[in-house]
Amino acid sequence: MEILTSTIMQALADYILPFLRISGMLISMVGFSAKTIPTPIRNLLAMFIAVAVMPMVPPTPITDLVSAGAFVEMIEQLIVGVVLGFISAMVLDTFVLAGQIIAMQTGLGFASIVDPINGISVPAVGQFYLILATLIFWAIDGHLAMIQIVALSFQAFPIGEVWFTAEQFKEIAHWGSWLFIAAVTVALAPIVSLLIVNLAFGVMTKAAPQMNIFTIGFSIAQIMGLIIIFLTLENMTTHFTTQWNRGQELMCSLVRVCL
Repeated sequence: MEILTSTIMQALADYILPFLRISGMLISMVGFSAKTIPTPIRNLLAMFIAVAVMPMVPPTPITDLVSAGAFVEMIEQLIVGVVLGFISAMVLDTFVLAGQIIAMQTGLGFASIVDPINGISVPAVGQFYLILATLIFWAIDGHLAMIQIVALSFQAFPIGEVWFTAEQFKEIAHWGSWLFIAAVTVALAPIVSLLIVNLAFGVMTKAAPQMNIFTIGFSIAQIMGLIIIFLTLENMTTHFTTQWNRGQELMCSLVRVCL
């Protein structure tokens, strides 16, 4: 039995192009993009997912992988996957930003640790919110939703037939405003509570000028900040679910998928 070269190239294209879209998503996706996860493990996972979704992927129009058109198509598929993963990362960055805002308001910003995902020093409060948001992401099966979206995208957003428009890229940029809005919403209760505490310090300074209110107030503000963070953690799941639903809606609209 003879196997034509065109058949082999078509089979390779039907596997490599979906693999690039999936691997692009894993490169920037929550959890899998961490520097602590070895690259071979991430690549193996992308290979297994690509093999699983191959039967539902329409035949690609690429017949020659060694061409400029095939190279451009590979870059496009990689960008599609990176965009999907980037949106999920922005959802979690909302809570990192909220934690940093709270840390600055409470004076807890002096305590910093190394972020294992980005490899930079961040306030411990922001890292705490990031870890908590990541655990909620795994708990609500966010990773399975991401895999489902990228699998369904091959039907509604076929390889080689459609591409992101300028309006879609603009929509991604505009969605970044929700990051700041949601971060302020999460940090609003601690900010208002600490504002009341600082106003109380002002009254104490006016009533007893001889007190060194800066020395006492700094310690009390930190203690009150920890108490307020503990009391507001109950709403964390609600805030995360709301922001995650917004992120899912954007991802589904970009690749024309309906979950």
